[in-house]
Amino acid sequence: MGKGEETRQGILDEALALASQVGVSGLSIGALADKAGMSKSGLFAHFGSKEEMQIAVLREGQQRFVDTVVRPALKSPRGIARLRAILTNWIDWTRRAKLPGGCPMNAAANEFDDQPGPVRDAVEAGLADGRRLLANAVRMAIEAGELRPDTDVDQFVFEFSGIVLVTMQGQRLFREKDASQRALDAFERLVRDYAAPSANA
Repeated sequence: MGKGEETRQGILDEALALASQVGVSGLSIGALADKAGMSKSGLFAHFGSKEEMQIAVLREGQQRFVDTVVRPALKSPRGIARLRAILTNWIDWTRRAKLPGGCPMNAAANEFDDQPGPVRDAVEAGLADGRRLLANAVRMAIEAGELRPDTDVDQFVFEFSGIVLVTMQGQRLFREKDASQRALDAFERLVRDYAAPSANA
């Protein structure tokens, strides 16, 4: 990695941490320049506009999610064990990724859901990638014979995602100490609903 790439990566690290606290829409060239100890013109050398910076931060957040949640989960066997690993990693990912204000992608989904444009498109694409990844993991669990062949993959993904979102709300907004355990209990109930007969034997 060259000096320019190192500088850009350092800026993105600062921007992602800041976005987790003030939201992606709250990012500004000025605020980030202050936090990164750079001039505004120095930042413009890496990002031509606020919009380009926001999109770069969203992509960095997506990559950080992959590195923190997805790659470690791939070490678990295909099937329910991998789905469980994804859940466990996901509900703890902002702490391990050192994002003090929570998940910037979830915040951006609320910020930009009714604001058409390139930033909204980037948010939608990033979250859609996550859904596809989760759907593939569910299909692998079906192929492994651990979930029923008639499992509604989209419904499973919908419910799994709901568990994650309400857990994050419980952890951050309500400061619920048992939120993670409730998430795991909900996941096990979801798995039982779709488990193949042999898996329940």
